Amino acid sequence: MNKDYLPVRLSHLLRHCSVGAIVRGPEYLMTVKDIREWTARDGTPAGQLIPYVDQVRSALGIEQELWEPPIAKELDTGQVDGVCVPAMRFPTWMQCPSCGLLHSKPWREQQAGLKPRCNCEKKPELEQVPWVLVHADGHLADVPWHFLAHKEGKGQKQQQCRAVWEKPYLKLIDQGVSNRRVVCSHCHSRGNFPDSLRIHFGKGWRQPWIPEPPDAPDKETPADLAEVLEINDARVHSPVTCSALVIPPESRIRRGSVVDRLYSSTQTRIQIESARNRLSRKGALQTIAAKFRCLVVDVEDACREIEKGYPLYGKNITQGILLEGEYQALIEEIPDVADDEDFVTEHHTKAWKRMAPELLSDTKPLRIINSIDHLIAVNRIKEIMVLKGFQRLGGDLVPPDIDGSSSWLPALELYGEGVFFTIKEEILSRWESTDSLKERANTVERRFEATGLHFEHEINVSPRFLLLHTLAHLLIRQLEMEAGYPAASLKERIYCSAGKGGIPMSGILIYVAVPDVVGSLGGLAELAIPERFLPLLSGVFDHAEWCSLDPVCSEHEGQGPHLLNRSACHACALVPEPSCAYGNVLLDRIFIKGDEATGTPAFLDFVN
Repeated sequence: MNKDYLPVRLSHLLRHCSVGAIVRGPEYLMTVKDIREWTARDGTPAGQLIPYVDQVRSALGIEQELWEPPIAKELDTGQVDGVCVPAMRFPTWMQCPSCGLLHSKPWREQQAGLKPRCNCEKKPELEQVPWVLVHADGHLADVPWHFLAHKEGKGQKQQQCRAVWEKPYLKLIDQGVSNRRVVCSHCHSRGNFPDSLRIHFGKGWRQPWIPEPPDAPDKETPADLAEVLEINDARVHSPVTCSALVIPPESRIRRGSVVDRLYSSTQTRIQIESARNRLSRKGALQTIAAKFRCLVVDVEDACREIEKGYPLYGKNITQGILLEGEYQALIEEIPDVADDEDFVTEHHTKAWKRMAPELLSDTKPLRIINSIDHLIAVNRIKEIMVLKGFQRLGGDLVPPDIDGSSSWLPALELYGEGVFFTIKEEILSRWESTDSLKERANTVERRFEATGLHFEHEINVSPRFLLLHTLAHLLIRQLEMEAGYPAASLKERIYCSAGKGGIPMSGILIYVAVPDVVGSLGGLAELAIPERFLPLLSGVFDHAEWCSLDPVCSEHEGQGPHLLNRSACHACALVPEPSCAYGNVLLDRIFIKGDEATGTPAFLDFVN
């Protein structure tokens, strides 16, 4: 069988082209195999190890190492150099668009360069069927067409009819959803194929590329029920990722330094540690110094740094304090920061506050300035995105290696820049204590708890969160409108807590981050300059006041998935799905602009 090569962006390998996904290739649909096959010939991961992410792994609760996916390059000769991410053609059934005849793997004996065709009178090119069988445990398989054709057959001939895959004998007759059926040309049995179909998974395959598991149940149970879905249904495959920013001290690593090279080479360190006496240690140090093209004293200094605990130097990392650590790193000025570090911030807070005396009293721009506590340009940022697995039908998490035994997870280093600002805690505390705001937030919180939804970062649905989240969305839309950034390229990071059991947080980071690009990405960080940021933020508050669908939008009791949005719709506050960390829900402009009808105050009314 000929091999097809499909170019894929690295970031897509951790999302809609990740393990278990169905991807549209140049000629066929394919499903991506698990990471146990993303390996070199010796069985080791074919990508690159991502170093200096101990803080990230600890904060995310990840024990495995993080490796980049393998990267292969297409040569001028048409050949491919390197390890490709493996995939297989799936679904394995194809259908004749003319007569409806179903063919099982018709490409098996296909001549190179030719496409499978039906043997009917018109002989058209075959098309892959657009349906698959999906189980909430994560299983995926072809639709059992033979079973569907015979499941309603009652005669002896129908019951004794056996599947024969070498020649096509099943027909899918599609005359609309209400009249779709599978017919067997051998015994003339037929079965209905409705739009919504649940059947027993039985002893089917766990994944298309994995044979029947040895622990397959002997008897069918209600838990074995699977659904037949179209391949473009979002429930077929939902990737589960998590991400974190690389912050000091790991962001301050000077790549290429002697201590970096020594720390990154386990074999080199073993060479020093295995020296039995002073003379053999001296010889090992001289050999390494020659290899690193440095002085012996530089290697000795690097050894001492590693003995002291380089690169974390004993810093205690606790799972679950991810956002708190990032928040602290963002608001604290980093001394002697170099431009080539992985976390570079520039504080504009003092310049921001100096603008206040120049503005007229009791005006919206002045209140906006007085409401902001910190304004920071994030000139350089590195985000680690990790694929934890995938789900089908919203069921159990399936790890990238299927069985959970792998010592590594696929991850990416994303580089970018952004704008970060915080709101003054004393203003927020007074504002969120208003009874009408609490009551409005409690309504959304009860709906949210009833859904069972979970996001990457645990949240407390409160007036503070609804305010910050809605502000973030409006700022993304404002950046698209005034600064020319496509909203889908921007991402949000909400830092929100009232200080119960931790530090109070009230920050918003809007950033852009992509793989393998280091440097400015359109100058987003430059928009944090106070003279440029004030008009942007003023526009955000202006657009919170009005929606083209008002008064319907402002007065809505609940809209969007699970009615988790109130005064927020596509015309005012929703953004493209990749931009939102919370599924485009938990949004409400009333928390910004207020509502006179219900006595709900506007946020800026609490600012002097």
